[in-house]
Amino acid sequence: MKIAYLAARQSVHTVRWVNALAQRGYTIYLITLHDGGEPLDDRIAVFKLPIPAPPGYLLNAPFLKPLLQRLHPDILHVHYASGYGTLGRLSQFQPLLLSVWGSDVFDFPAQSRWHRAWLVKNLQAAKLICSTSQVMAEVTRALLASDAFNPAPRLTVIPFGIDTTVFYPRPELRNPTLFKIGTVKTLAPKYGIDTLIHAFHQVRLKLLTTQPELANQLRLCIAGGGPQRVALQNLVNQLELTTVTELAGELPHSQVPNYLNQLEIYVAASRLESFGVAILEASACGLPVVVSRVGGLPEVVRENVTGLLVEKDNVAQFTQALLTLIQHPRLRHTMGAAGIQWVKQQYDWQKNVTALERIYDLVAMKSG
Repeated sequence: MKIAYLAARQSVHTVRWVNALAQRGYTIYLITLHDGGEPLDDRIAVFKLPIPAPPGYLLNAPFLKPLLQRLHPDILHVHYASGYGTLGRLSQFQPLLLSVWGSDVFDFPAQSRWHRAWLVKNLQAAKLICSTSQVMAEVTRALLASDAFNPAPRLTVIPFGIDTTVFYPRPELRNPTLFKIGTVKTLAPKYGIDTLIHAFHQVRLKLLTTQPELANQLRLCIAGGGPQRVALQNLVNQLELTTVTELAGELPHSQVPNYLNQLEIYVAASRLESFGVAILEASACGLPVVVSRVGGLPEVVRENVTGLLVEKDNVAQFTQALLTLIQHPRLRHTMGAAGIQWVKQQYDWQKNVTALERIYDLVAMKSG
């Protein structure tokens, strides 16, 4: 089967999907407006459209149409419902699958009535819509319900799972003289890194008065690039955490497992997020997690089993959750072990790829 992917080349999520499918014998064409990204399987053919984003989401249609006619894929799978979704709709190619990612259905339609109507048209162009989480599926269904004149496409949930041959515990990577708390996220406001920094500061102050030796072992480890880097560094300096905080910058995805395995606790203080891949990666490495109760994040945490859920922006709750895990090593171990089993049972990457294959077979059969 030949599958054309219309998606961002630089996204690790795009790369993981197309590589997995190429390894299973599919002919994969990656059509993109973007450069960069993790290594691709040599069998994948990449086609870069000439006009860059964002105008290219509209203006590349005359280039995309003849390319699809020449490649003649069995399915066009479009990732991201706003930008690439627009270009996919304008290509008029069928069968078209559309994967929603998060901000495309959470943020884009909230900008105006026009944005909402535009996004709904993109969604309606699909034969089938894929979501990685139940909460994002519900938001998408609500958007489709606003168009009473057209039948809604079928919608299915396929989680973006974890390769447990890559993400697994490596306790030998931990420094026994340090206690590292951290996160791996883009440094942007919606991911609440500032909340994590404030909570870490409070934890350290409390322990300095009660358990000073433990307090002096604490380290805050933040990996990721993004627009808030300078502001977050300034916050670290202001709270006098410079000597105990690491801003590691953006990591290649291949280095993330080793980074996670240096931590004792993983924190996701997001203000909005559709699905918590990074949380599952941490759980697969045997880390207990402390996570905001927002969006799709509660779906990937078994509360009080694999981690603790707290309210977003609530520094006091994050502080208490961290103190609980820091001061109870047996609880950390139990939650970490439960997280490994949770990921293997519910979010195994190979099972997710198999589920997507079934979708492709179904769509191709109905379109044949």
